[in-house]
Amino acid sequence: MPLTFHHLIPRKVHRRNHFVRHYSREQLAAGIHVCRLCHNGIHNAHDEMTLAKELNTLEKLQRDDQIRRHVQWVAKQKT
Repeated sequence: MPLTFHHLIPRKVHRRNHFVRHYSREQLAAGIHVCRLCHNGIHNAHDEMTLAKELNTLEKLQRDDQIRRHVQWVAKQKT
């Protein structure tokens, strides 16, 4: 299955002063590869600012109940 790149801090907020001051370019560019269904589920579950401030690591994404339930559902789907 093809994977997509998910920025842990969404690109939409990269130019905001808080993120420019507190994160390096490398931190802003960091991300994970996920399938399209999981990527859509992440963005449907939370807005960009919540993802950027509260769910900006793989570990935090994995601990989120809503995202975890979606990933479990995706795992059961036929591809």
